Amino acid sequence: MHLNCYLLLTISLLVCTSKLCGQQQDIVKTEGITSALHQANVGKITFAAKEIPIDNYEKSDFLTSYTLTPKSKLFMTVFMGNSLTNYLHRLAPELSPEELAKIGNYQFSFYMDNQLVYQDNLHPGAPYAKDKHTQTVLSKPLIDHPFPDWWSTYLWLRFTNNGGDSTLTEGKHSFKMEIRPYLANPGLKVGELIATGMLALDVKKPELDIASIQDSIQLREVKPYHGLPVSDEGFDRDKIKALKAKVDAEIFKNITSIVALKNGKILVEEYFNSANRNTLHDVRSVGKSFASTVMGIAIDEGLLKNENQTLKEFYHLKAYDHHAPEKENISLKDLLTMSSAFEGNDDDGQSAGNEERMYPTENWVAFTLNLPVVPTKKGQWTYFTAGVVLLGDVLDKNVPGGLEKYADARLFKPLGITKYKWQYTPQKVANTAGGIQMNSLDFAKYGQLYKNGGKWNGKQIIPKEWVNKTFTKHRSVADRKNEYYGYLFWNKKYQVNGYDYETFYCAGNGGNKIFVFKDQPLVVVVTATAFNAPYSHLQVDKMMEDYILPAVLQNK
Repeated sequence: MHLNCYLLLTISLLVCTSKLCGQQQDIVKTEGITSALHQANVGKITFAAKEIPIDNYEKSDFLTSYTLTPKSKLFMTVFMGNSLTNYLHRLAPELSPEELAKIGNYQFSFYMDNQLVYQDNLHPGAPYAKDKHTQTVLSKPLIDHPFPDWWSTYLWLRFTNNGGDSTLTEGKHSFKMEIRPYLANPGLKVGELIATGMLALDVKKPELDIASIQDSIQLREVKPYHGLPVSDEGFDRDKIKALKAKVDAEIFKNITSIVALKNGKILVEEYFNSANRNTLHDVRSVGKSFASTVMGIAIDEGLLKNENQTLKEFYHLKAYDHHAPEKENISLKDLLTMSSAFEGNDDDGQSAGNEERMYPTENWVAFTLNLPVVPTKKGQWTYFTAGVVLLGDVLDKNVPGGLEKYADARLFKPLGITKYKWQYTPQKVANTAGGIQMNSLDFAKYGQLYKNGGKWNGKQIIPKEWVNKTFTKHRSVADRKNEYYGYLFWNKKYQVNGYDYETFYCAGNGGNKIFVFKDQPLVVVVTATAFNAPYSHLQVDKMMEDYILPAVLQNK
């Protein structure tokens, strides 16, 4: 009797142990189930028409249907039963939380009318690892007009750019989104469904009848600005009105300003999406061009010998990783033309020198100098932000008072530019990677300075020889036909009415541009906040060819 009981107890323990061993235990502690609303909706994606703090979110806020227009806002809240890291742990129990965060994330699937349209394995870099470990509720914007600067809004933009736009036709549709965990490397592992949500969409794409509203569109009255008088030349006002209507209707999205100077005078000046004449615009990599400008001034003053100086003249490179003669012989010109031997390519997510790998580090200069080199890469153009950080560091160490004070005294004050903001590196050096903020007219002054051959009010600010070197096609831009690169300026041609119009220009993420036209007395500034959006630069090209240039090239 006692033996039978013992056997039964032993079998029961073995069965229980087997069941426990068959279950994956959580690897990280999460926020848990955060509320009764969360408990009632685990596994659901819900949608709202406005941003609502999660503590104030109620079931009555959940949308079942929504009218989608070019100016819509749409927010998602995902109620999960666990954190992403714990879901990923079930796919690879042998990996640590840190390892899971590096190679895993959410997979989003977008369905329209019960058909899979797009699937996105979200890059492991967003959300942050700590959020992957703890969060059990995701509350993010999907469409956030006019400020789409979230990983979740970029996700929506990728969906629309990869089949979404063609399926979001006028009329009623069924939209569904699903979320699963995935791991990459080696191969691709996708886990079970985390959450799903549905929404009935009524898509409205109103056609603009420009002719019928032409008379009601008012162009801004242009007034003089410090150093920039008003032009009395004519332009095609109807073209600019049509452009303004399309920006207001969000056909051209997230544009904040358009300024055109002709013969050094303000011809067109329009603002959008709450911007005005005093707004300081974050133009991202447009700021790289300023590093070239300051370097030309510093060379002219004898603070640097010339752009052919090499890194071994400025750094003890044996103190850094991957020492090689090819690294010592990288010149300032190589960095100005983005054609150095550094293993760095911002367009390649796997590149050792990709800018996204630099930003989290404590010292961006050390990050760059520690990079390996690829000798065969010298002379080949690849977009390389970290190299421009090096240029800023060289300047900061060789000009009196450092880069920020020197640029203010030698460049900004002579132009009458007094209100601007730098971003900074971790070492508190003005960040030449990009991000300097100014108003649109001050950016236009900067472009006009180059149009003037480096002169402002009769004084030579930038050496004429440096302007000529800057506006030289030093390198062909990879994967772009008939596009070139100068000294941190781009080059291309626009075609209008069968004629080519060549421009050198600064460019920054989001669709930010300063155009200086070669054979026309034109400087054009476009600022925008379409950061990382796939359409950001393409729509500016369309605006230039279809509206801005046709309007200002002719007199009416």
